Amino acid sequence: MNNSTFSFQTLTPELILDSLAAIGIYVDSGLTALNSYENRVYQFSDENRTRYVVKYYRPHRWNRSQIIEEHQFTQQLSQADISVIAPLVINNSSVHEYQGYLFALFPSVGARQYETDNLEQFDSIATMLGRIHQIGAKQPFEHRPTIGLQEYLYQPQEILLSNAIIPNKIQIELKIILRDLIKTVEQHWHNDWQPIRLHADCHPGNILWRDKAILVDFDDARNGPAIQDIWMLLNGDQQQQRIQLSSFIELYEEFFLFDNNQLKLIEPLRAMRIVHHLAWIIQRWQDPAFPRAFPWLTDIDFWQQQLKQFNQQIEAIKAPPLQLLSIM
Repeated sequence: MNNSTFSFQTLTPELILDSLAAIGIYVDSGLTALNSYENRVYQFSDENRTRYVVKYYRPHRWNRSQIIEEHQFTQQLSQADISVIAPLVINNSSVHEYQGYLFALFPSVGARQYETDNLEQFDSIATMLGRIHQIGAKQPFEHRPTIGLQEYLYQPQEILLSNAIIPNKIQIELKIILRDLIKTVEQHWHNDWQPIRLHADCHPGNILWRDKAILVDFDDARNGPAIQDIWMLLNGDQQQQRIQLSSFIELYEEFFLFDNNQLKLIEPLRAMRIVHHLAWIIQRWQDPAFPRAFPWLTDIDFWQQQLKQFNQQIEAIKAPPLQLLSIM
């Protein structure tokens, strides 16, 4: 496999079975593909009817040292009795390699999807993130990156403006509006925050519920500001978000002090996520899973709506940032 290979075409069922057998795990039933675009993830039961999830990392995205850091972080959290799904250690390692693929084995945990309008679940994740950030602040990642404009805006800008997927009629306007969006983010972005180890993709889809919140999929873990793990959990209008955020921070601060200055990063981070996500899809377009999952990417109507969203985000960044109720 080379750096331009984005598909998992050589990851056949036979290779999966052989790779698991190489670490002493023998599939008896299942091998059901789970929802994952960036990596390939399968659930199965072994000969002892123990249920597992195996994850094959996309080649050339993370190196072994970066994956080990992700695993060490989740293992630290798990050892602190925080509900995360840490990889299993087999033959003194949590990262295994077979025919060029790095992979890891996890226990399969049955749980329900997180409910965004459930106050009990919201409070649970607030407490959990306070504990996670308390541990995450003890030391930064050494091998994983830190959230910044280069990875989330400048590189995605190059990808968006140098591909043949976006309709020609949109390209000129996209270049202008994207430039304005990036300039606006630059004017409102600041680096006077403590970088801590984060989940970094803490949206409701990565939270499960079984008597308490369970945070899954640390694949995007990196250093960054604490607010990155919080803002995606807020929903509704600005007043509703203020109420949610104030309640969240009250529970969160039982374990980790929140820097209110990070509130001004919410809308810049949202813009960065939008641009980065679009570039990510385009960058992975050679993987057959992506055209199937995102067929609208080549539609002019989608990009016209996207340009409107960029303009709306520019205005959102310029507006006064969200504030806690207690400091209004």
